[in-house]
Amino acid sequence: MIDILFDPFQYSFMVRALIVSLLVGIMCPALGAYVITRGRAFMGDALAHSVLPAMVLAFLLGFSPFIAAVPAAVLLAVIMGGVARRTGISEDTSIGIIFAGMFALGLVMMSRATGITVNIEDLLLGQVLGVSSTEVVVSLGLAALVVVGLYVYHWQLVYTTFDPIGAKVIGIKTGVVEYILLGLLALVIVIGIQAAGIVLVMAMLITPAATAYLIARRFVGVMLWGAAIGGTSAVAGLYLSYYADLPSGPAMALVATAFFAGVAFGRHFLRRRIEEEEG
Repeated sequence: MIDILFDPFQYSFMVRALIVSLLVGIMCPALGAYVITRGRAFMGDALAHSVLPAMVLAFLLGFSPFIAAVPAAVLLAVIMGGVARRTGISEDTSIGIIFAGMFALGLVMMSRATGITVNIEDLLLGQVLGVSSTEVVVSLGLAALVVVGLYVYHWQLVYTTFDPIGAKVIGIKTGVVEYILLGLLALVIVIGIQAAGIVLVMAMLITPAATAYLIARRFVGVMLWGAAIGGTSAVAGLYLSYYADLPSGPAMALVATAFFAGVAFGRHFLRRRIEEEEG
């Protein structure tokens, strides 16, 4: 049993993958709790897809795509929020327009680029086993920024999430708080793309937080349970990837989905038993 646990980490790339996977598993659900409570899941998906042109451009210029994705994701988050506010169209519509346009631009750039060696599947599905030491350091730095942001603005974020009108009345600048949330969301998505890729990062952002929502009664409890479930899913997915020769991102997403299915079924079964005993 001990050998099964420690054998994968005799390789340095597995140690780097474990660090990034744990960051993804813990940080994504912590932000995901705000996202699902506000009904903003589409924003996270759109941001993940919209950074594709910046990542392709970084490949063409010869530096890390994940470092390029950081300013791109923050800028796009601000633009998505600003377009909805200034044009009067619904937020989902403005996000959908920008998301589709940027993702299409990224695909066109990849089709026209010559000499680019990256596999598009690595971008779409993630390749945590290939992260470099520099990308690990960048991920740790981004995670530290997110933790500081959540610590400083947690109260304002929670207040504007559950009572935006009341927050305005007591003087909270809800527009600023909204941009702070979008900025933190952009940073977490960039960390998550390394492990789960552009397509599956949503699974780590939303699914563990949604599972925690079925368990916890308080918002902080949703964040803590989500981080625990997300971290466990990421590490279990990494082991599954190593021993079953599966792609790491989909393996993590499948474990997170299995957690959700198990908790949802258990909650439904428990509720039926209580109803039968009472009725």
